[in-house]
Amino acid sequence: MGRGRVQMKRIENKINRQVTFSKRRMGLLKKAHEISVLCDADVALIVFSTKGKLYEYATDSSMTKILERYERYSFAEREFALADNESEGAWSLEFGKLKARVEALQKTHRHYLGEDLDSLKVKELQHLEQQLDSALKHVRLRKNQVIQETISELQKKEKALQEQNNMLEKKVQEKQKAKAQQTRWENQSQNQNSAPFLFSLPLPNLNMGTYHQENGTEIREQEAARPLAHSNSQMPAWMLRHASE
Repeated sequence: MGRGRVQMKRIENKINRQVTFSKRRMGLLKKAHEISVLCDADVALIVFSTKGKLYEYATDSSMTKILERYERYSFAEREFALADNESEGAWSLEFGKLKARVEALQKTHRHYLGEDLDSLKVKELQHLEQQLDSALKHVRLRKNQVIQETISELQKKEKALQEQNNMLEKKVQEKQKAKAQQTRWENQSQNQNSAPFLFSLPLPNLNMGTYHQENGTEIREQEAARPLAHSNSQMPAWMLRHASE
């Protein structure tokens, strides 16, 4: 049968307690030596028996050096803990101040909005009124400044647009003039091209008579026929027809 699990409580039997102490002490010292060798660690072990007898183990560095190192480390830990506590207290104090300031600002903001005025006295109300008047003056001054800047900017834009409009109008006029000039040139060209065509057309029969040249002398039949046509204009149509035959 295997060894049973030892119940972790004080051994009442004095002899058994002393035996167990001796065995466990030797095992504990052995484990301390092993961890110092295997892991290259500084180990210090101090054990007092019930009778006040000291048992100790230390690595190559002496027990005193290890204890001094322990004291320095413990002191640093205590200082850090103390500083941490002080820092925590400082932060708590700063948080309280900031919280009170935020509450005061919120209260003032409500007063500016005309809320929670019942708790204010006459002097406080007068002071609040002066602050509001001063703030209103600053707001009006800034508003007028913004309006003037806006008007100035709009005037600059209007001037730029007017100049652009004038430039575009000038370009349109130049294009219209160029188009009118081109139209005149085209009409002149068409007139010049149509003139020889008109001269090449046959002349209509104007019944002005013909000229005959006999023996060097020109006889105009029209002059001879004009009295006859004038005299025939007073005759009836049937007589004119026979006369012409």
